[in-house]
Amino acid sequence: MTKTIPQRELRNDNCKVIEEVVAGESFVVTRNGVPVAELRPIRMNRRNFVPKNEIVALGASGPHIDFGQFRADLDRIVDQGL
Repeated sequence: MTKTIPQRELRNDNCKVIEEVVAGESFVVTRNGVPVAELRPIRMNRRNFVPKNEIVALGASGPHIDFGQFRADLDRIVDQGL
């Protein structure tokens, strides 16, 4: 659950707040009662490797691209004199 804390509490109790974030707690920080920031744990479960079969499946489910027409469009738009 997200807790709301004023900026002053974040400043004065920084160590305590960060420890709670490490434990999984999220905070909305307010200034003069107006929300200005969100403080939450970083999700480390993002994967760096995508298996080949997933990439192939994503490519197969996407739209068909006519590479000849794509190249012709690029040649028409891009200034070849550079």
